[in-house]
Amino acid sequence: MHKTTYLLFIIIITSLNAFSQKSTTSNNFLENVRFGGGFNIGLGSSYSTFSISPSAIYGFSDEFSAGLGLTYVYIKNKSAYRSTTNLFGGSILVLYKPINYLQLSTELEELKINQKYNAEGFSQWQTALYLGLEYVSGNVSVGLRYDLLYDKTKNITQPSALTPVFRFYF
Repeated sequence: MHKTTYLLFIIIITSLNAFSQKSTTSNNFLENVRFGGGFNIGLGSSYSTFSISPSAIYGFSDEFSAGLGLTYVYIKNKSAYRSTTNLFGGSILVLYKPINYLQLSTELEELKINQKYNAEGFSQWQTALYLGLEYVSGNVSVGLRYDLLYDKTKNITQPSALTPVFRFYF
């Protein structure tokens, strides 16, 4: 599993180098960096969640950008199962816009999961490799992404490999 992660990391870095040669953006580094991410608050009678995912991306050209993100998620289950879950980690993100309103994305995410279930707790790492397709309007993109490494028996954060994605950058 870790060999696959390292191989994907090398491919992404190599791609960044290849695309960085064809830049139509400014030479000033900070002018090409955009900040943003996403957040979520969910409240229910027996379940509550909070998540925040800040990220920064660098625009190598009008079509191609890449960056890093952080993630923190808190989940409180107040039903008969009584659990508390904290997830934190980071990701490498690559975005490609072949046309103005369409964006393809790849994201390699590594999360540390700490969960307390009744009186017992456990901790584990979870890796995801997402491929996404998003509609872009201004600074906002909305779409779906699919986790290529999804394993239903091991994944405790998602019921499916297909998840929605909402991003904004300024």
